[in-house]
Amino acid sequence: MRKTFLLPLILLIFLLSGCGSSSGKNSADVEQKPSSSNVETSVANFKSDLKITMLNVGQGDSFLIQTSTQNILIDTSDKDERQKLEYELNKAGVTVFDKIILTHPHADHIGGIELLLTDSKYTVKEVFDNGIASTSRLYINYMKSLKDRGIKHSTLTAGDVVDFGGDVKFEVLYPPKDLVNSVNDGNQKTDPNNESIVGRLHYKDFTMMFTGDAELKVESEIWADNDEKKLKSKILKAGHHGSRTSSSENFVRVVNPECVLISAGEPGIRGGNTYGHPHVESLQNYLDADIDSQNILWSWKNGTVTIETDGKNFSVTPEKKEDWVQAWIDNKKK
Repeated sequence: MRKTFLLPLILLIFLLSGCGSSSGKNSADVEQKPSSSNVETSVANFKSDLKITMLNVGQGDSFLIQTSTQNILIDTSDKDERQKLEYELNKAGVTVFDKIILTHPHADHIGGIELLLTDSKYTVKEVFDNGIASTSRLYINYMKSLKDRGIKHSTLTAGDVVDFGGDVKFEVLYPPKDLVNSVNDGNQKTDPNNESIVGRLHYKDFTMMFTGDAELKVESEIWADNDEKKLKSKILKAGHHGSRTSSSENFVRVVNPECVLISAGEPGIRGGNTYGHPHVESLQNYLDADIDSQNILWSWKNGTVTIETDGKNFSVTPEKKEDWVQAWIDNKKK
């Protein structure tokens, strides 16, 4: 009888533990966090309908989203990291992209699009961006490739909702259409980071916030323009690679994530991360929001990170386990 009692008790503990959770947050008590720091699968025997992968592509962003019917890529890493992007996509076994979203035209976000548009092994059906033209050679070549290949091009602004298939939606929170028009009309100077496409993916009870390189100004506008319930997300993709220019204390508190994903390369010239990302200020804001340090994952330290969910339960699994946050903070403060 004693063994019979212990088995359900152990299963109950699994259900309540870790970054992967079997229940949503209590809206009346948003400060509560899971008590365990386990970021591996913490719910036994759930069938994943949605897979999101933070690709390990060095100093840049690229997230692969696989629903039951579509493959979607949000950003394509840096132009100097195309081999890493290709390696990660080969590892995932993905060559067909129903949708690619480019959050803004900086090289570390659109740098790999040329590979995907020109290499015959890849098929791209539709590409989205914010509709703001750029004079960069990368952007000009990207637009020419779309035209030459007859690939559908669409723009996204606040209020748009993109269907990712399998009941997965991506609701665009930024940029507003009037900002896009003002920049394109020459009435406002372009500021690519702060024109990033910001959106919240939702599938049943699971949510993830994608932020591009949006900085404090944009975070504040999004917070002011939206009901807080519309911003809460299980996972936060750290804005601007964990820079102090993003991840304000208020924004992190409102999003109230259980896990934070930071896409950034090896610090220093060799890794292209000459900015020292992630910055101490951002990391401290995550910790102050009661996010366990082991649930703050950095692609350079933790490798490729895989999220799986059935819309209720979810798991977050890094390639490499390393609780690096406090040591990084302490080293930076020396």
